[in-house]
Amino acid sequence: MPSIAIVGAGPGMGLAIARTFGSQGYDVALIARNRDKLDDLVSRLTAEGITAAAFPADVLDHDALTQALKDAATRFGGIDVLEHSPAPSFGSMTLTSPSHTSPSDVQGLIDLLLYSAITATQAVLPAMREAGAGTLLFTNGAGSVDPNPMLGNANAAQAALRNWVLNLHKELAGTGIQAAHVAIGVWIGAGSPPGVPTAEAEDIAPLYWDLHTQRDEAERVFTV
Repeated sequence: MPSIAIVGAGPGMGLAIARTFGSQGYDVALIARNRDKLDDLVSRLTAEGITAAAFPADVLDHDALTQALKDAATRFGGIDVLEHSPAPSFGSMTLTSPSHTSPSDVQGLIDLLLYSAITATQAVLPAMREAGAGTLLFTNGAGSVDPNPMLGNANAAQAALRNWVLNLHKELAGTGIQAAHVAIGVWIGAGSPPGVPTAEAEDIAPLYWDLHTQRDEAERVFTV
């Protein structure tokens, strides 16, 4: 069976993407820090007839993330699709405007978004190159495309990830490997700040399947 590894898996986009691919016959590897939360997601997917397994790892720990992806590849006989979507919680993140941003305001987000994406890609890309097939999908905020001064430090890190993914897409053209960037411009689920557009994860997840199957786009931006 083909497989997808979801890095930064949670009950929102991660679960929705898992269901989207799982419903198409994909085995699902879930990677995040909290084993209990991962086990809950595995139970929910299993109840829906989807084969899934948890591989706990902190995405900021490059060695642990690499090992988790290697373990997932061993468990499922390889990784056909990598989806990368770790996200900071707003309660734990200090947001700064561009003129008030210091290097330390950006560094943690660079570690979370860009460096973990690079680490995850390095873990799975050699096998994809050998097979001449594979998909690499990276989730990001729409501020990577159209920045907001209130999110100066976050948008800088998001833009760095976007730049790297679009460049990766160009590099891998013609190899059979698809790399693409998904920029989400809505609040996902309930609890949005006043005036912020919202959407459900289930409404966004089909974009990932489209990028995986159509294989000709470097980017999709989701807005309402």
